[in-house]
Amino acid sequence: MSSLSRELVFLILQFLDEEKFKETVHKLEQESAFFFNMKYFEDEVHNGNWEEVEKYLSGFTKVDDNRYSMKIFFEIRKQKYLEALDKNDRPKAVEILAKDLKVFASFNEQLFKEITQLLTLDNFRENEQLSKYGDTKSARAIMLVELKKLIEANPLFRDKLLFPNLKNSRLRTLINQSLNWQHQLCKSPKPNPDIKTLFVDHSCGQQNGARAPSPANNPLLGGAVPKPGGFPHLGGHVPFQPIASPVPTPLAGWMSNPPPGTHPSVSGGPIGLGGPSMPASLKHPRAPPTNHSVDFLSVDSDHVNKRSRPLGISDEVTVPMNVFPVSFPGHAHSQTFNAPDDLPKTVARTLNQGSSPMSMDFHPMQQTLLLVGTNVGDIGLWEVGSRERLVQRNFKVWDLSACSMPLQAGLAKDSGVSVNRVIWSPDGTLFGVAFSRHLVQIYSYHGNNDVRQHLEIDAHVGGVNDLAFSHPNKQLSVITCGDDKLIKVWDATNGTKQHTFEGHEAPVYSICPHHKENIQFIFSTALDGKIKAWLYDNLGSRVDYDAPGRWCTTMAYSADGTRLFSCGTSKEGESHIVEWNESEGAVKRTYQGFRKRSLGVVQFDTTKNKFLAAGDDFSIKFWDMDNTQLLTSIEADGGLPASPRIRFNKDGTLLAVSANENGIRILANNDGVRLLRTTENLAFDASRASESTKPIVSQIAAAGASSAGLTDRVGSVVGISTMNGDTRNLVDVKPRITEEINDKSKILKLSEINEPSQCRSLKLPENLRANKRSDRNSSGKATAIVSPQLWQPSSGILMTNDVTDSNPEEAVPCFALSKNDSYVMSASGGKISLFNMMTFKTMTTFMPPPPAATFLAFHPQDNNIIAIGMDDSSIQIYNVRVDEVKSKLKGHSKRITGLAFSHVLNSLVSSGADAQLCVWNSDGWEKQKSRFLQLPSGISPGQQSETRVQFHQDQIHFLVVHETQLAIYDTTNNSNVHPLVIAAHPQESNQFALGLSDGSVHVIEPLESEGKWGVPQPVENGSGNSVPTTPLGGASASDQAQR
Repeated sequence: MSSLSRELVFLILQFLDEEKFKETVHKLEQESAFFFNMKYFEDEVHNGNWEEVEKYLSGFTKVDDNRYSMKIFFEIRKQKYLEALDKNDRPKAVEILAKDLKVFASFNEQLFKEITQLLTLDNFRENEQLSKYGDTKSARAIMLVELKKLIEANPLFRDKLLFPNLKNSRLRTLINQSLNWQHQLCKSPKPNPDIKTLFVDHSCGQQNGARAPSPANNPLLGGAVPKPGGFPHLGGHVPFQPIASPVPTPLAGWMSNPPPGTHPSVSGGPIGLGGPSMPASLKHPRAPPTNHSVDFLSVDSDHVNKRSRPLGISDEVTVPMNVFPVSFPGHAHSQTFNAPDDLPKTVARTLNQGSSPMSMDFHPMQQTLLLVGTNVGDIGLWEVGSRERLVQRNFKVWDLSACSMPLQAGLAKDSGVSVNRVIWSPDGTLFGVAFSRHLVQIYSYHGNNDVRQHLEIDAHVGGVNDLAFSHPNKQLSVITCGDDKLIKVWDATNGTKQHTFEGHEAPVYSICPHHKENIQFIFSTALDGKIKAWLYDNLGSRVDYDAPGRWCTTMAYSADGTRLFSCGTSKEGESHIVEWNESEGAVKRTYQGFRKRSLGVVQFDTTKNKFLAAGDDFSIKFWDMDNTQLLTSIEADGGLPASPRIRFNKDGTLLAVSANENGIRILANNDGVRLLRTTENLAFDASRASESTKPIVSQIAAAGASSAGLTDRVGSVVGISTMNGDTRNLVDVKPRITEEINDKSKILKLSEINEPSQCRSLKLPENLRANKRSDRNSSGKATAIVSPQLWQPSSGILMTNDVTDSNPEEAVPCFALSKNDSYVMSASGGKISLFNMMTFKTMTTFMPPPPAATFLAFHPQDNNIIAIGMDDSSIQIYNVRVDEVKSKLKGHSKRITGLAFSHVLNSLVSSGADAQLCVWNSDGWEKQKSRFLQLPSGISPGQQSETRVQFHQDQIHFLVVHETQLAIYDTTNNSNVHPLVIAAHPQESNQFALGLSDGSVHVIEPLESEGKWGVPQPVENGSGNSVPTTPLGGASASDQAQR
């Protein structure tokens, strides 16, 4: 069903509700499965209408869809069972046990036994866990709290719990507009037409006959047709307004004097996979990139989006199937909604900047790099994974002579300066610092601790209050605003001023550049509470609106650019976060939960296209974007200021929070904790490896690593450099400097295993799963001590691939697990099968050969999107939900043998039997680069040549496995530059000139600390250094010794 058809269902639901067709409303809700009416569900539960409760639920989920659904049905049936026991209706209880609860026995036999044993008790409250069970009414109320939590957490109900924010009688309004349109096209329009039917088009001169519109007079194509007369409203005798031509820019609804009668788009948007609503000006909506919750089609569905049994693939967590999980009075059960697990709430790192943090920003690519600006003008760059401060710069004017006289005079009297804003450029190669005195400084970042001065701009008279990067006309620009009431745009390359925007009557407090399609614009806010919008044309402001609070306000879009929010604090301390309706220039939603008087200006941030966060009342407060009520608040172990500064990283896995005593807290969710540990381990590995060798890792732009010198390379995946020394966009690998400092002396030695007696081994059986717990294996983890046991559900179902019309000898078996191992996708020469890992049931099969699948990979951010490598050398990007191939990638010449996604770089790496590697952009699926492996002489890629690829945990480096070699590549270098010529200096034997394919020339010489090349290394304890260092060219050990 198309998006417009879905919206039509919502309009019909609204109409039926307004006309009091209550039963029909709920029937349509159930059959369409677009909107779950929680209020109706609550009423039916309170009334004990269990048959209707399950019938209504069945439109959205079934018992065995996922763990949440199973628990929902279990709680309902268990409550029904307990109520029958409470009434001493044993026959009814036995019927419920056999008919409704028996289904859970196959998943938890012990559970079913415990439930059955309640029949033997005169009063089930004799059971200790049910001793607090009260009367039926209170038990239903408490169970309902649990059910609401499960429904809100169930991915099948995501985006189905809120009805779109529609204006009253929206369907009637659209019909009136249609009638008005038809009346405009009448040849002889009557002033007061009489409408008697909607079954045919209106025409004044005929018997309501149909009449096709004339393209020449179509106001949608530019020609506005005056309305001769108006129809009475369908619900009364009120004339409606004429339809005006739409304003073709994204700022249409924000115009100071918008055209009368402009009809806004449906403000709530469709409920479904497309994510939040978009303004009407967006013609090509796209799904949010971080949509983790999506639904699969039913296997036997007749229509693409018509689901009789919604199947959800999501990041599920295990919901324990306990016989008595519902809390009753006395169990201290909280009725507040628990914050989702994907919010960063755990304090994972505590840093100390040395002065009070004023602004923070995470690197857009290396998401553990944190940039900090402070109240004394200092800037710091932290690798939060290893807790190391890579860069610390105190405030300093780079060129005082180039500064204006007022600035020079002011600094002479008072040199105190604060940082108002720090921010990275979109690609992370630059970062900007806005100071409280005139200046903006732009640094270039070259990886690790290599930060260089790039531009210094005397931007404004007074303070520079905000700073942003943007790409007007496909050119990177720096945008600033200041106390002088101006907004300025500068060329980010040379600092040339491009635009100056005048019009604010107070100091400009913040800026928010954005674009919709090809329209580039800037929102700005001033200290008088005014919001203005500017195009890059110097024609003045397009908008003049008042922000809630009318003082300090900042604005931000959701990550996918479809929803606009602002956060402001008034002079009286009243704070507001609101969502704006861009099509109308009005507040769409106001979020609740601030204290009455905030002690400072509140800062906020958005993440995952789903959540808002703000620092208020000595804590961090979170909201769901679709719910105005406060979701949760956390104190981050205490010690926060009244209005802490906050900043999410790009993926929303980390949250930086300013703390008292110059501190910074890094909060993380589970993915964030893993990211920090990965970076921490890389740093420690690097600190150990640096004492013995200097590993070099191949760039994707350079030739693949050969087997020669492999031993020198596999010790680490860090220390990457290109010919010109650029290490941009690489995860930092500095050693930890805190608790691990004592462990650095414990350099691990390599262990060689030459005899079977040196290790324990166990040959695995053909079919196995992780060990069950037993007396010999209490941990339940895989081990070589105990032989694994075959595991399968008690139902006896096996996951079996479709092998119809396939040759088993030629078939290439392949499978892939979803993110949390809840689903498996597999093929063996036939159709691709999707299995539920909990039940082993086949959920669907698709894509029959030819061509046959040879490799499978789930998209890391959307389990409905899969990459399928084929035996015809193509890669198909397939959306299971809509049963459609979205893209077909061609770049290999033989069958695909490996696929790997990087969610950090939004890339897909593919390998083939042609020994070729390709890197694809996973946003638009364009090929970014390709490279053939360097095979030893005499070996050519064969049909059965296997090349596999796998990303490292840092999601930047990937391992290539081929029968002739192992190689590690780095995907962040987008350059194909390579050396063409080299020349030695005629007098200076330690200088070389290197000419590159891009026309540049680099001069290379030893580091000062290294002295001269060719001088023997000093001998320590009578022995030389036995570990060779791999040179840039990948020389062998013998070549290296002669350097």
